[in-house]
Amino acid sequence: MPKYTFKETVKKIKSLEIQGAENIAVKAVEAFATKLKTTQKKSDLSKAVKELKAARATEPALQNALDYCLANYDKDPNIVKTVLAHFKDSRPKISKNGAKLIKNGMKVFTHCHSSTVERILIEAKKKGKKFEVYNTETRPRFQGRITAEKLAKAGIKVTHMVDSSGRQMLRDCDLFLIGCDSITKSGKVINKIGTESFFDAAEESSVPRYVCTNSWKFDTESTIQKDTKIEQRDPKEVWDKPPKNVKIHNPAFEKILLNKTTGVITELGVLKPRKLIRKIRKKYPYIWG
Repeated sequence: MPKYTFKETVKKIKSLEIQGAENIAVKAVEAFATKLKTTQKKSDLSKAVKELKAARATEPALQNALDYCLANYDKDPNIVKTVLAHFKDSRPKISKNGAKLIKNGMKVFTHCHSSTVERILIEAKKKGKKFEVYNTETRPRFQGRITAEKLAKAGIKVTHMVDSSGRQMLRDCDLFLIGCDSITKSGKVINKIGTESFFDAAEESSVPRYVCTNSWKFDTESTIQKDTKIEQRDPKEVWDKPPKNVKIHNPAFEKILLNKTTGVITELGVLKPRKLIRKIRKKYPYIWG
C-alpha cells in the first residue's frame, strides 16, 4: 500500500511535495500502516501520530483520520482500510454532488489547487457539460499550475492568471469553487491565502460561492474561542535573499466566515453552513468531540 517510508512521508508532507488536504490525510494513514506492521505498542503509535500531525498542523482531515486509527486499531484489525475506504467512497459522492451545479456555458473560477474541486470539474466534463475554468497561479508555490495542468489534460478549457488579476476576472464568472483545509467550530473555513478577497468579490457580483470538502475536515482541535492556528511558511518561498529591513510575511492560509458561502459540497450532500455542522455532529459524533 504505502509508496514511501514513514520518514519519507513526513518529509514530503512538510515540504508540500504531498499536498491537498485529503491526499495528505490518505498518505498519513498509509504511513501509520507502516508503523502498525512493526509495533502494536500504544506509546510508539502515539509518537508516530504526533510526528505526522506536526508535519502539517493545520490539516484536520489528517488529524481526524489518524486519531480514529489510533483510537480503534486494537479493536479493528482493518482500521487502515476502514479509514481509507471513507475517503475513497466519499470522492465520487462529492464529485457527483458538485458536478450537478455546473451548467453548460458556465465560467467557473477557482483558487489554488484542490483535488476535490478538480474531481468535481472533471466529473462535470465526463457528463458532457461544456464550461470554462478560470484559475489563479497561487503564489508563492504556484499550486494553481497543478490545477491548470490537470484540468487541461482532462480536456477542460482553462484561463490561467496571476493572483492580482483574479478579482477582476471573477466578476464575469458564474460559479466560484474552492477546496478546504479546515472547518472550525466557530464557523470558519480555512483555505489558501487570497481566498477571502475572492469571496468578497464574488459576493459583490452575486457569484455563487461553494466550498468543496470531505466532512472529515472538521477541526476537532478548534473551539468557539480558539481557532486553528494559521501556518507561516518559510520566508524564502517569497524572497530568498531580501534586503536588510525587509520582513517577509508568508501565511499559508486564511479564515473565511462559513456563512459567506452559498453552500458546502460534501459527501453528505450540498448543504447550507448551519445544516452542515448539525449533520457532521449527528453522522460523526466522535469528530465533534
